[in-house]
Amino acid sequence: MNRPYTARRLPERTVALVLAGGRGSRLQQLTDRRAKPAVHFGGKFRIIDFALSNCVNSGIRRIGVLTQYKSHSLLRHLQRGWAFLRGEMNEFIDLLPAQQRVDEALWYRGTSDAIYQNIDIVKSYRPDYVLVLAGDHIYKMDYSLMLLDHVEQGAGCTVGCVEVPRMEATALGVMHVDENRRITAFLEKPKDPPAMPGKPDTALGSMGIYVFSAEYLYQLLNEEMQNPNTNHDFGKDIIPRVVREGRAVAHPLGMSSVPYSQDTPAYWRDVGTVDAFWAANLDLASNMPELNLYDEDWPIWTHQQQLPPAKFTPDTSGNHGKTANTLVSGGCIIAGSDLTQAVLFSNVRVHSYCTISQAVILPSCEIGEGCRLHKVVIDRGVIIPPGLVVGEDPELDAKRFYRTDNGVVLITCEMLEKL
Repeated sequence: MNRPYTARRLPERTVALVLAGGRGSRLQQLTDRRAKPAVHFGGKFRIIDFALSNCVNSGIRRIGVLTQYKSHSLLRHLQRGWAFLRGEMNEFIDLLPAQQRVDEALWYRGTSDAIYQNIDIVKSYRPDYVLVLAGDHIYKMDYSLMLLDHVEQGAGCTVGCVEVPRMEATALGVMHVDENRRITAFLEKPKDPPAMPGKPDTALGSMGIYVFSAEYLYQLLNEEMQNPNTNHDFGKDIIPRVVREGRAVAHPLGMSSVPYSQDTPAYWRDVGTVDAFWAANLDLASNMPELNLYDEDWPIWTHQQQLPPAKFTPDTSGNHGKTANTLVSGGCIIAGSDLTQAVLFSNVRVHSYCTISQAVILPSCEIGEGCRLHKVVIDRGVIIPPGLVVGEDPELDAKRFYRTDNGVVLITCEMLEKL
């Protein structure tokens, strides 16, 4: 096999299907109006931008996005920010909302059913390989290397996997592998995840990334539809069956993570809880963030509104504020306030005399004069009244807002309206 030639051609023979229909209920009120993949992240992006950017940067430019739950925000983002692919060159992002194609009484019943209900569309692309992706994780990965590994291993299905702390794997599929990376057992979201051999505090978790040989996937989906005792889910049904048939191979993220360096730990985050979302955003404002957004060789693409530069002005007394370890996006205006460890998304206004720390402030928010905000996530469009104090009295915070066990306080418009 000519590896370089094969690696270049495989993305052209592949279709990526991004599963973006989930609500993400663990994000609490952040997903009341939008699906989890449409949640804002990193100052100017949406969560789904990372999976889509990995596709484009890997050379995969035939992409279907399957949506269901409260998809308007997501669809609008894709239409505005991802319309640059060229249809005349067989490049596209197809939007595949749940539309009861197979049964007029049923929406998508699970991840595998979502693809089965669009199987005629998938077949019309005539792919040799189908890359199935979750649209709600943060990472940078070269899928062409995973495709090459799939072909060289002769697998029916290759499962992307990552080492995670053992008890964090309760929200993931967990697998056992042999010395050749063949998966010998697969457990979906176990309450007591099994540890890796020799690593009692670590489990091997599924990233929700699968490469299938196309004909094998069609066979699996068709046969699953004949089974009355199915959850219509990849993790619960399809992958365990492939494991039983001995055709599943694990692909560790370290084999294809970006940047291509053994000295750089592979980065992957499930930002599915308020705590994890808050922590992953704030890490971007640290001195040396684990996720490099400044890598020009692997850019993260997104829809970007045309906004004026961020501006810092004195407060109403003419004094300047202080800013440290803070990301500030376009359209923001900060007037003489102190900001430490914060991520400000687009069009945020901070009035005079505020003290803000460990804060993630989503787009179009306004922080009134004299506020003290610590360890908060503020939803899009929230107007914080002057003088509000959050993060100093845990009991008061829990009465007014949503407060996690870790002390992160989520503030939404609806919560403020009830004060």
